Amino acid sequence: MRDNAFWAKVFGYAAMVCVLIMVGAPLFWIIITSFKTRPDIYVQPAVYWPKPWHPQNYSDATTKLPFWTFLQNSVIVTAVVSAVKFVLGVLSAYGLVFLRFPGKNIVFLVIIAALMVPNQITVISNYALVSQLGWRNTLVGIIVPLCGVAFGTFLMRNHFLSLPSEVIEAARMDGAGWWRLLTRVVLPMSGPTMVAFAVVTLVNEWNEYLWPFLMADGQEVATLPVGLTLLQNTENPSVTNWGPVMAGTLLTMLPILVVFLALQRHMIKGLTSGAVKG
Repeated sequence: MRDNAFWAKVFGYAAMVCVLIMVGAPLFWIIITSFKTRPDIYVQPAVYWPKPWHPQNYSDATTKLPFWTFLQNSVIVTAVVSAVKFVLGVLSAYGLVFLRFPGKNIVFLVIIAALMVPNQITVISNYALVSQLGWRNTLVGIIVPLCGVAFGTFLMRNHFLSLPSEVIEAARMDGAGWWRLLTRVVLPMSGPTMVAFAVVTLVNEWNEYLWPFLMADGQEVATLPVGLTLLQNTENPSVTNWGPVMAGTLLTMLPILVVFLALQRHMIKGLTSGAVKG
């Protein structure tokens, strides 16, 4: 038994080291490249430590293009889409679990089917519809098609099903209506799962690239991921100056990284809360 525990620990630590290398090596390269001059980036063999350090890349990343406009657009899109998805996800999951209506199982099957359809498949139809509505190159055209909520409904429904039925029945016997049951009983017991739902949604919307790229004809409505693409071609389109691009990438990562690190414990607890019922 001791030998098994020893080898299990060895393989566990080895797996963690492998994951750390796979995640940490690209991140290290991004950080180092953000402080390199252009000659150091393209030199062979590769330079693993900047000589000299070139923090001017961060200034270039925020001045050569309207970086703060991109940041503002990303904050607006992420905040609005995440709020809509959160509200719709919680309410739709509550309806599927606690309300009785015909066809409830069919509705849930449709939601599951929506999860199996890649977003790229619906791009053409959404693009045509948004163009007909005159929403191209607007924040509305970016926001509305992103407000689908299949994942949130699935996650919250599974969590609501794991809540103690005795508590729910006791609240109903006390005369709690649907709104009071939701706000006074269900939501207070669902804090970690709601945090997990919110964090996953925030990260996904912050990193959304394809749809904002198709909708943004100009810099005035571009989000940060789209702005990083534009940053590649600010000087010589044939040779990208990766220093400012990597600096912009780090600046783009920081806000959502802070949110994730602050809420990661609640997120992990929320994602695993439905594993054991009771």
